[in-house]
Amino acid sequence: MSSDDTVRPVPSRSLETRSALDPDQAGAVLGLLAEAARVDGQQPVSEQGRLQLHGGPREGVSHLLLTAGGELVGYGQLEDTDPVEAPAAELVVHPAHRGHGHGRALGAAMLAASGKRLRVWAHGGHSAARHLAQVLGLTLFRELRQMRRPLTDPELSEPVLPEGVSVRPFVPGKDDAAWLAVNAAAFAHHPEQGSLTQRDLDDRKALPWFDPAGFFLAERRGELVGFHWTKVHAEEGLGEVYVLGVRPGEQGGGLGKALTLVGLRHLAAQGLPTAMLYVDADNKAAVAVYERLGFTTYETDLMYRTET
Repeated sequence: MSSDDTVRPVPSRSLETRSALDPDQAGAVLGLLAEAARVDGQQPVSEQGRLQLHGGPREGVSHLLLTAGGELVGYGQLEDTDPVEAPAAELVVHPAHRGHGHGRALGAAMLAASGKRLRVWAHGGHSAARHLAQVLGLTLFRELRQMRRPLTDPELSEPVLPEGVSVRPFVPGKDDAAWLAVNAAAFAHHPEQGSLTQRDLDDRKALPWFDPAGFFLAERRGELVGFHWTKVHAEEGLGEVYVLGVRPGEQGGGLGKALTLVGLRHLAAQGLPTAMLYVDADNKAAVAVYERLGFTTYETDLMYRTET
C-alpha cells in the first residue's frame, strides 16, 4: 500500500475492475509500479502480486485500474483465495498523482468488493500508507520484518545436518509435487506461502533468477524433510533466504539452522556481499535463530485489516 491521501482537486476519475489484464494494461501497471519503487525505495506490490499481472485469469484474483484524465493513476489487486482469512489487497498510487484521494478511492472500492472484510499490505510501512489505513478504518494486524546480514563477516560456520539427513539440489519436474506437499505442511499456518500451487511454482521457475542449484532439498531415506530455496537479486547484490521450510515432526532438531547455513554459504560463494530474508515479527523462535546467525532488522512491512 503506497499512497498520499491529502486531498487536492483532481480530474474526473474512473475505476475498472478486471479478472485479467491485457498486455498493454499489464505494461502500464508495471510502469506505475516501477516509478513508485524508484520514488519510495520499496516495491509497492509483492512478487506474487507482480506475477499475477500476467498469464490470464486466476481464481479469486481481481485487478482494479484507476484512471484520471485518461491516465492510469492507481492500481489495486484483490486476492480472495483463502477459505478462512479475509481477502488480501495491495494498492499503489503513481507518485506524480498522489494527494488527490486516489488511495482512498481504491481502498474504498476494495472494502466494498470484499464485503468490508479486508487485509491490506503496506510495504515499508511508510507514514502515508499508515495514514490511509487509519482513514479506511483498518487496524494493524501483522508485522513482517526484512532482516539482513553481511556474507563476509561474521564467518559462516559449517552446517551440521541431523543424523541420516542429506542435501541435494532441486530437480525441476521431478521434485515439484513432493516440494509442494512439504511446503504446504511446513506453512499450514501461513496463508500466502502454504497455499502455493503448481502454477505458482511454474511461474517462479520461469523467472530469470530461478536457479535449481540454489534450491536445496533435505532428505532422510529418500523422503523430503526440509528445504532452503535461495534467490539472487543481481542488480542489488543481494542473496535471499527466499523460502526455508522444515516438515512438521522434523522441527527442533537443528535442520532449519543447518539448511540456513547451506544456503548462506552457497550465496557467499556467488560473491554476494549481503543476505536478506523475511520473517514474521511474532515468530519469536525464527527471529531468535536468525539473530544468532547475525541477521538484524533492515525494514518492516505492515499488514492492516478490518476489525473482525
